Amino acid sequence: MSVGTVLNSGRSTAELTQDSAQYSDGKFRNPVDAMKMSGAGLWNMFKDYRQNKSKQATPTDALPVQAIDPASLLNLPKAESRFYRLGHSTVLVWLNGEFWLTDPVFSERASPFQFVGPKRFHQPPISIEGLPPIKAVVLSHNHYDHLDKASIKALITKVEFFVCPLGVGADLIKWGVDPAKIIELDWWQDTSVAGVTLTATPSQHFSGRGLSDRDSTLWASWVFSAPEQPEQSAQTLFFSGDTGYFDGFKEIGKRFGPFDVTFMETGAYNKNWAGVHMLPEESVQAHLDLGGKQMVPIHNGTFDLSLHSWFDPFERVTAAALAGNVQVNTPVIGEAIVIGQMSGNPLWWQAVR
Repeated sequence: MSVGTVLNSGRSTAELTQDSAQYSDGKFRNPVDAMKMSGAGLWNMFKDYRQNKSKQATPTDALPVQAIDPASLLNLPKAESRFYRLGHSTVLVWLNGEFWLTDPVFSERASPFQFVGPKRFHQPPISIEGLPPIKAVVLSHNHYDHLDKASIKALITKVEFFVCPLGVGADLIKWGVDPAKIIELDWWQDTSVAGVTLTATPSQHFSGRGLSDRDSTLWASWVFSAPEQPEQSAQTLFFSGDTGYFDGFKEIGKRFGPFDVTFMETGAYNKNWAGVHMLPEESVQAHLDLGGKQMVPIHNGTFDLSLHSWFDPFERVTAAALAGNVQVNTPVIGEAIVIGQMSGNPLWWQAVR
């Protein structure tokens, strides 16, 4: 199998890229121009960082983390679905009797260099070595806080498949992943892995890991659809990746909703890049557009990537959820959450500063 061969189509990444409705003039593009940045806009952003950076951008106290005992992950009941937030946008999901891992970042910094760049507020609740076998790693895009070279290399022997948007597989191959393990998809394409259908769905964002590769690979959100089991109804999960608020959420909800859980980007926002990162109130609206039953805010609580305080995403999203009659679940990092149940300490950040 060649890299990027979609399991149910047999087409290569190059073929899919050329035929993609998202690809034009050598770059992937959003349906609308999501991030216009003039010289004045860049200057305003610089001034914001100098003048408006929160003095509480990083926590002074240690964040609560529930360490995950590797032995506790063995022999979980197949009919029970659960998840564990490991930090930022990294979520370990137990679904249909298999483990799935989103955007794994276990490194100390979200950066091309481990001596500089955003540093973790907390250690992961489980090491890569302690993880069980992973059926698939699901990647949303190639930014450093979502695609971490060291983590991918350490995961290779534990992971059966790496599922990603078009073009992302090239980096995985450079880092040692067998091309036969890589499944690359365009928006609205899907693949079946261990009975779970994974569908790449639109998001409004951008990609790039350097100065010369802007938008050369695709970005995506993801739908996980698990079949009905003897003791459990069919379940559908949504993972937003990074995105601005856009009409695509309504279309995704129409095609695949309602969702038992939505893992929604809620953090690293700023008015200057609202087109590619949602404000918390927009995250709640996107959840409603999707037809979500329970919302889990992610992309927060691990790295300082914007101007706001580290706890602002939790405060704003819970307030917006209350106003919108949305069930929002904010588990402690590492806490085991059976899908449909709530965290035992939902306002944990209020005891931390």
